[in-house]
Amino acid sequence: MQSKGWIRFVAILLAIASIWQLSFTVISRLQERKAAKYAEEQAQQFVEANNIAPEIREFVADSVANIRNRAYVDSISAEKVFFGYTYKSVKEKEINLGLDLKGGMNVMLQVQLEDLVKALSGNSTDPDFVSALSQAKANNVNSSQDFIGLFEEAWNQVAPARRMAEVFGTYELRDKIKPESTNREVVDVIRNEAKSAVDNSFNVLRNRIDRFGVTQPNIQQVGNSGKILIELPGVKDPERVRKLLQGTASLEFWPTYQGNEVDLYAVDARVAEILGNLGDSTAVANPLFQVLSPSGWDNACIGFAAGVDTVTVNRYLAMAEDVLPQGFRPMWSVKPTDLVKGSNLYELVAIKATSRDGKAPLDGGYVTDARVEFQGTQNGGSAAPSVNMTMNAEGASIWARLTKDNIGKQVAIVLDGLVYSYPTVQTEITGGSSVITGNFDMQEAEDLANVLKSGKLPAPATIIQEQVVGPSLGSASIRAGLISFLIAFCLVLIYMVFFYQGAGLIADAALLCNVLLLFGVLVSFGAVLTLPGIAGLVLTLGMAVDANVIIYERIKEELAAGKGFSKAVADGYKNAYSAIIDGQLTTLITGIILYIFGSGPVQGFATTLIIGIITSVLTSIFVTRIIFDDRIAKGKTVAMSNKLTANILKNTHVDFIGLKKWSYIISGALIVISIASIAFKGFSYGVDFTGGRTFVVRFDQSVTAEQVRSSVEDTFRLAAEQAGLDQYSVEVKQFGGDSQMKITTQYKNDSESTEVDAEVEGLLFNALKGFYAEDIQLADFTSTLENPNGIISSDKVGPTIARDITRSAFIAVFLALIAIFIYIAFRFKGWTWGLGGVVSLAHTALIVIGFFSLFNGILPFNLDVDQTFIAAILTIIGYAINDNVVIFDRIREQKGLHPKEDFRTTVNTALNATLTRTLNTSVSTLLPMLAIAIFGGESIRGLAVALCLGVIIGTYASIMIGTPIMYDATMRAAKKKAE
Repeated sequence: MQSKGWIRFVAILLAIASIWQLSFTVISRLQERKAAKYAEEQAQQFVEANNIAPEIREFVADSVANIRNRAYVDSISAEKVFFGYTYKSVKEKEINLGLDLKGGMNVMLQVQLEDLVKALSGNSTDPDFVSALSQAKANNVNSSQDFIGLFEEAWNQVAPARRMAEVFGTYELRDKIKPESTNREVVDVIRNEAKSAVDNSFNVLRNRIDRFGVTQPNIQQVGNSGKILIELPGVKDPERVRKLLQGTASLEFWPTYQGNEVDLYAVDARVAEILGNLGDSTAVANPLFQVLSPSGWDNACIGFAAGVDTVTVNRYLAMAEDVLPQGFRPMWSVKPTDLVKGSNLYELVAIKATSRDGKAPLDGGYVTDARVEFQGTQNGGSAAPSVNMTMNAEGASIWARLTKDNIGKQVAIVLDGLVYSYPTVQTEITGGSSVITGNFDMQEAEDLANVLKSGKLPAPATIIQEQVVGPSLGSASIRAGLISFLIAFCLVLIYMVFFYQGAGLIADAALLCNVLLLFGVLVSFGAVLTLPGIAGLVLTLGMAVDANVIIYERIKEELAAGKGFSKAVADGYKNAYSAIIDGQLTTLITGIILYIFGSGPVQGFATTLIIGIITSVLTSIFVTRIIFDDRIAKGKTVAMSNKLTANILKNTHVDFIGLKKWSYIISGALIVISIASIAFKGFSYGVDFTGGRTFVVRFDQSVTAEQVRSSVEDTFRLAAEQAGLDQYSVEVKQFGGDSQMKITTQYKNDSESTEVDAEVEGLLFNALKGFYAEDIQLADFTSTLENPNGIISSDKVGPTIARDITRSAFIAVFLALIAIFIYIAFRFKGWTWGLGGVVSLAHTALIVIGFFSLFNGILPFNLDVDQTFIAAILTIIGYAINDNVVIFDRIREQKGLHPKEDFRTTVNTALNATLTRTLNTSVSTLLPMLAIAIFGGESIRGLAVALCLGVIIGTYASIMIGTPIMYDATMRAAKKKAE
């Protein structure tokens, strides 16, 4: 092999890079253990020092430990803990675990563009506008098009001769929409305003989450759909999160007190006095100044505090209300101060709320526009970004009065109770237009402009999909995933050594390199490892040795032909390349399609599959070749088999083409049974496709699904009757052990409000509380992330997102089949080859789908058709084509060597020659997937069963269906051509 030295050098560099990337995870875990140990010691000392009553000792200790843990982590976030990297930087570079592995909350919010369009029209009651809006709303139910596009279509149908400018030419939009503006121009303005509203909602939500105290939150916009995906690991109160995320943004303008008007020393003395009178043994001297540093400035900022201490400061200020100025209200800056680099100190701003109703004198309802401008220069000499704000006439009048009364003082600009800016008023500002300056960079100025426009663009966000996973379920998933991965890994290692002896050890070495490289790449790309992702890892283990099996079988054939070991190795690798590349590329195509159309854990599965395919090819070809060449250079050979495996499936002469009638009959019968089951029995659809709410509930004793189903159905039926509803369907299944049930309901599925969420949880509690041996309260039952019993995970999918998921699933499967047909037809220069491959895949997929229909409710595990199931079908399509590719490649080679040979003989010879490879790749993939099915946990058992079934049926189909179909189609095409 040429350039062996360079390949070895690159391989070593990649291994070092992977180890370096994984080291951050190790350091992060060590720091977390230190934090946990410190928090536990502090909690124990607190409990002992304060003589906490035994009945609440555990609760108090846990609460104190959580506070101390967060405080410890917050205190070291800026410390350098590993080769110059701070703890915060180390944490960002560790392996990202999905919520199904560490617990937490996953939320998909939809910005309601319907409300936005209505607001932009000035809440118009124009009959044409109202009719077009209603029609767009109705069409949105079954359409993948964005709402604004649907509104444009509806307007053109309702009022084709009218200009939209008649409705949208409001005072607020007078600078953007003129009476002569075309409908296309008006729609462009609406789209720009919608984008601004979505960006603003994103910024508001991001800032809310940053102040929520969640470690490693993730928030991202989903394309241009107006959807926002949020992941919150380890949140303790899902209900609070729902209210926080769906609350309407509140923009306010407040006058402020100056530093010399707020006596913090008097506040500190008053707090110390109160704590002393309460007999607080933990009271210390200067309690306020332990958590707040006075600024000493004569402006609105009166002090600084760490993010973790802001709640304590607020509590102390509330205690000393009698020594504070009338109407004093503390508010905090939206981000840490830039006065101290890398600090986590927030500015405390003294708000003056002196109106009778306690409301801000001016709010965002008066702001009509805000845009970024450039004024003056920054330190580097370039123009500094600022924000120009415009108000309507009423707002301009209030703003003029507010600025006139506060010349020389600051006016705070506040959103959601957080201060974005508090500029000093230089003079009375009239005309409703003013410029806000500050130490902004371009991004911050754009964000502030969006924030200022939020009052003008009321676009509320509602939760359309939600998943909550408790930490107990997450830790169980980690344990099950790790065990299944290790067992699968060991099974593959043992099988390869058993079948190929010394060559198997070389393949195992490559597999170890592959795992190291795979995890290193996952970390470096910031990919999220989910439970289905672990299944993807295990699948790549089996697929990784597939390339080695192809190579080894080729080497054995060359040795059998009488070639020397060195020549046999060189020719074996050379002849195996085309089959390896073709097989892996087809799987890669389905992996990419799965990533594009999947979401959440399914994307995690696709990510590990794609990366695993790439690393598998690199290690199985190059690493093993380097080891072989080193052995050859030393004059040594490598054992390729043993006495038991040397002649397995060798010299077979099966007439597979002659058996095609029987295979067609058997497969036809299986397909008829599958279609009949699908048509008459149907499926148990997951909430992904039906919409609704799913809960996994844990009891403190064994229960039966029938008992739980009866109670839950009675409760929801009564509630539905009282509400005048027809749809309340309830489904109950055992999920794991006999003390755990999975409950799905579509009661009020069309409502996505937090009130209905609470109602459903309350109904569930009333139905199930009698099944607990010990009394359980509603708060404990619904506290998903804190209690061992009750709801340990929940999943909500609104009807809109369910339709999107269903549509994406059909598109993904269709595109995968079309892409593979085109690729196979192109590579083998004939449509008949593509037809054989696609028919084989469709046959396999249909039988697996039929199995899930036929045996649902019979087998003792979950066979729901959901996103994970679609991931399994797509993976089966990508994997099962490998066998077809290898067989087709051998037929093509055999045809090239013997062009005058009868085509039937050529096909049979190729099929017999590849039997050993087919057996070994199937077994090496089936073994690890069986480990996942048995040990991987309930939530991915269905995925693993589908993959196991796909491997078995796919292997059969590639030999007995795909190849005969290709043969028949080719012979018919040749006959027509001859005629």
